[in-house]
Amino acid sequence: MIYDTVLRISYEYANAASGGRHLVRLMPMDLPGVQRLIAGHLNIEPEPTDRTDRIDFFGNIATEFAFRTPHKHIGLTLHARIERLATGRVPAGACPLDRLRQEISACRDLGLDAPWHYVTGSVRAPLDAAMTAYATAQLEPGMTAVEAVEAIGSALFRDMRFDAEATSVETPAAEAFAKRHGVCQDFSHIMIACLRGIGIPAGYVSGLLRTRPPEGKARLEGADAMHAWVRAWCGTGAGWVEYDPTNAVAVGLDHITVAQGRDYHDVAPVKGVLRATGGQRSTQAVDVIPHQ
Repeated sequence: MIYDTVLRISYEYANAASGGRHLVRLMPMDLPGVQRLIAGHLNIEPEPTDRTDRIDFFGNIATEFAFRTPHKHIGLTLHARIERLATGRVPAGACPLDRLRQEISACRDLGLDAPWHYVTGSVRAPLDAAMTAYATAQLEPGMTAVEAVEAIGSALFRDMRFDAEATSVETPAAEAFAKRHGVCQDFSHIMIACLRGIGIPAGYVSGLLRTRPPEGKARLEGADAMHAWVRAWCGTGAGWVEYDPTNAVAVGLDHITVAQGRDYHDVAPVKGVLRATGGQRSTQAVDVIPHQ
C-alpha cells in the first residue's frame, strides 16, 4: 500500500521568541521488508539559522534546527510518500515464553534492534510491580511470546478506557494504569512496562495512523492522526512483533512508522527550548492518503 502523507504542526507565540533550538522526528522511517520511504521533505518556517538532518542510534530520521533571530511562530510541514509492506500477519517460529530469556542471553548483537536495549525499565516506562502482576495474570501455561503479547494487549484494550482529556504528555504510566484511562501514549507505555515485567523486550513506536471514515462519508482533510504502539521481541525466529493496544490489533497496513525507541523519551516528535515570555498555541493536522 502506497500513501501520500502530509503532516502540519504549528506553534504561535504570544510574544516573539528571541531564539530557540529544536529536535524533531517526523520523517517516516525506511524499514527493509516493512516500510519504504519513497520520498520525503520537511519544510520549516521561518527558515532556521542552523539545520542538521541525521540518523540517531535507533535508526530514526532526526532534524535539529535553531533560530537566532526573533520569531512569533514556527511551522513544520512534512510531505512524504511511503510504501507500507507489512500486513500484521503473526510470524512463524515464535519462541515459547519460558524459553525467551535463554534466547535473549544467547544474543550477542548490540545493534539498534538488539533486545538488550529493551529489557529493563526506561525513563517513561519503568518497571512497576502492579503492572507486572497484571501482565502475569493474563498468561497461560505453554504460551508463546507472541501469544503473551496479544493477550496483554487485548486485556489492556478491555480494561482501559481511551480518554483524550484524562492525561497529558507528562503523565506517568503508573498513574494512567491506576486510573485505567488515557491515550495511545499511555496504552503503549503501560503495555511496554507489562511486557518487560514478564521478561519480553518491548519498545515504543511513534507513527501515523490512517483512519477510515464511516461508510458513505467523505474523508475529512487533516482528520488522520499521529499515533503510538508497541514492538516486542519474541525470539530469534519471530523477531520483532508490533501490536496496537489502543485498538487491540496487530500493526498492519494502516500504520506508518515514524520513529522507534525504548519509550516516548527517545522518539518525541518535537522537542525544544526557546527564549520567550507569555503563552503559546499549537495546532496539528495529519493526512494519510492512499496513492491512486
